[in-house]
Amino acid sequence: MLTPDQVKQMIADIAACEHIEVEGDGHHFFATIVSSQFQGKARLARHRMIKDGLAEKLASNELHALSIQTAATPEEWAARGN
Repeated sequence: MLTPDQVKQMIADIAACEHIEVEGDGHHFFATIVSSQFQGKARLARHRMIKDGLAEKLASNELHALSIQTAATPEEWAARGN
């Protein structure tokens, strides 16, 4: 069973992130991801970038479910008051 820290590291291996939060129960995870690499990408492309990087883990069911709650650039994240 994966931990939130393991999922966080998997995301960090896909994209250089300024901020990552992951919560979960070992089966279902929820992530907030802030990355400069999202600059110029639409919301769907941002999510796809992360999910494509985790495709093998998702297909094998090692990572059962990941819901990306927020995929923002640092500027967008700061504008939200974070």
